[in-house]
Amino acid sequence: MNVGFIGLGIMGTPMALHLLNAGHQLFVTTRSKLPDAVASTAAVRCANAAEVARQAEVVFLMVPDTPDVEQVLFGAGGVAEALPGDSRTPGTRKVVVDMSSISPIETKAFAQKINALGCDYLDAPVSGGEVGAINGALTIMVGGDEAAFGTVAPLFACMGKAATLIGASGAGQVAKACNQILTGVGVMAVAEALNFARKSGVDAGRVREALLGGFAYSRILENHGQRMLDRNFKPGFKAWMHQKDMNIVMQEA
Repeated sequence: MNVGFIGLGIMGTPMALHLLNAGHQLFVTTRSKLPDAVASTAAVRCANAAEVARQAEVVFLMVPDTPDVEQVLFGAGGVAEALPGDSRTPGTRKVVVDMSSISPIETKAFAQKINALGCDYLDAPVSGGEVGAINGALTIMVGGDEAAFGTVAPLFACMGKAATLIGASGAGQVAKACNQILTGVGVMAVAEALNFARKSGVDAGRVREALLGGFAYSRILENHGQRMLDRNFKPGFKAWMHQKDMNIVMQEA
């Protein structure tokens, strides 16, 4: 397929490369310098999002926040400028897929506007972080039309280990908000537990080892817990992104 990808950051770059390696023709744009890993491939760099949308059957977005998605879709040189403006024959409609983590409320409004331009819209945020993106092992939570999901499912399979259609537009973003509630609380709980052990004069590493074999097991305890023991606090994402996700939860609530 002719596939567009907008946003080539630490998540977008490996995701786009998986699509390219699967044999799809890629049309890309990003607001910063094109990553070397993409520049050295057959991906076609486009001047803006509209040019990407003109070339592609499916257009993916992977940008940081709700205002960024709005700008890419509806700003000058945005995706909407290149959409057909009619209700083409089912099965031939372009599909816009936002894989960013943004507001469910705004997502519904974006979907309505894109649908009115004769195209399908899926919200498809992901879980798995940079490692999941690199390994093609992301969990993808999708909201939108079932037929559009079927069209994009083979592309999701290039980037993730599981893609689930949750419900109508916005449902994918609600699922991602649920994910962030659980993982955010989980990281803090692991930190508190291991610090509690340490302050009590007990080997926190052995406590973690014991807990991994019981009901308290979690991937956060396994992965982040080990990083805490190693005093490895190099961030995968900046703290403001976690704050953004918690604000999304509060707004939706």
